[in-house]
Amino acid sequence: MLEINDSFQHSFKFSQAEVVQFAQVTGDNNPIHLDTEYAQTTAFKQPIMHGFLGGSIFSKVFGTMFPGEGSIYLKQSMEFLRPMFVDTEYEATFIVKDINRDKHRATFETIIRDKATQKETIRGEALIMHATKI
Repeated sequence: MLEINDSFQHSFKFSQAEVVQFAQVTGDNNPIHLDTEYAQTTAFKQPIMHGFLGGSIFSKVFGTMFPGEGSIYLKQSMEFLRPMFVDTEYEATFIVKDINRDKHRATFETIIRDKATQKETIRGEALIMHATKI
């Protein structure tokens, strides 16, 4: 059973090919994600990942690792604090902040940090239901 302040970390990175796949699936073909020449004219000077691609790691972890299979995603807030770039190592952190055992629900703080700089790129909060682990 999960307890308050339980935490989990997961390292990850995405490739440009995965960014292209995400653009194809979502239809978000903004050139800031896909066109190097265009991106060089922006403040970022290089393509940035879709914010929701970065945030999608939360779904992966909740559904397969922490708390894992059987998790039902009920809510997620996200603040996009800094751009994320392909082929860069990131670490997602999950911290249990509140538990409602009667409803089998827990609130998690969700954070993504650039592993090299430790700067936060995404911060948010999730509400997860799990019949046996919460």
